[in-house]
Amino acid sequence: MTEAGRRLIVALDVPSVDEARALVDKLGDSVGVYKIGLELLFSGGFALAEELAGHGHAVFVDAKLLDIEATIERATAAVARMGVTFLTVHALDRKTLEAAVRGRGDSPLKLLGVTVLTNLSASDLAQQGIDHPLQEVVLHRAKLAKEAGFDGVIASGHEAASIRKTSSADFLIVTPGVRPQGAPAQDQARAVTPVRAIAAGADYLVVGRPITRADNPRAAAEAIVAEIAAALPS
Repeated sequence: MTEAGRRLIVALDVPSVDEARALVDKLGDSVGVYKIGLELLFSGGFALAEELAGHGHAVFVDAKLLDIEATIERATAAVARMGVTFLTVHALDRKTLEAAVRGRGDSPLKLLGVTVLTNLSASDLAQQGIDHPLQEVVLHRAKLAKEAGFDGVIASGHEAASIRKTSSADFLIVTPGVRPQGAPAQDQARAVTPVRAIAAGADYLVVGRPITRADNPRAAAEAIVAEIAAALPS
């Protein structure tokens, strides 16, 4: 696995475990991490996550947890026992974040705080009653996550540079909503190209449909890995 390949996370946003397994078979070692989100988690995806982790794959459980502390702690502990690599938790308050850290315990599970979803804009935050600038909200939530002991955050490439400037080098920035040069943004309000995301300081890039719905998913993944490689310092 090259350094560029290790940084590519493919979102297995498909409705069934069989379809997800077929994609994994096609992609093989061309990508670094497989992400299992809500659609697949509720269709047998938890068992698949444990299966893939057992076969040596890095697995990202994108559960976006948000609940009372006791529930968050127990849910995080359950995910940690699965042997996966990443878990997401909404970075809205310290109670939630600290509960996840307790649940993680001494396992190697890496916790990522969700700042502001990449399909949201400033007007969407206003509907939620948040009148602060979007980037300010992202930076505040990233600070909460870091102070609580999280390993990193989920943030768009538009905010990655600011987070990198205000955090340590080992604080992970995982950027979703990544689209290759010339690809449509679809439902992403703050999409960026792989080159822009890496240049802004992102450690990992999450790509879904441009790979999973391509005629040749492996070739699409390899093309994005090449874009990442071109953006990395030589």
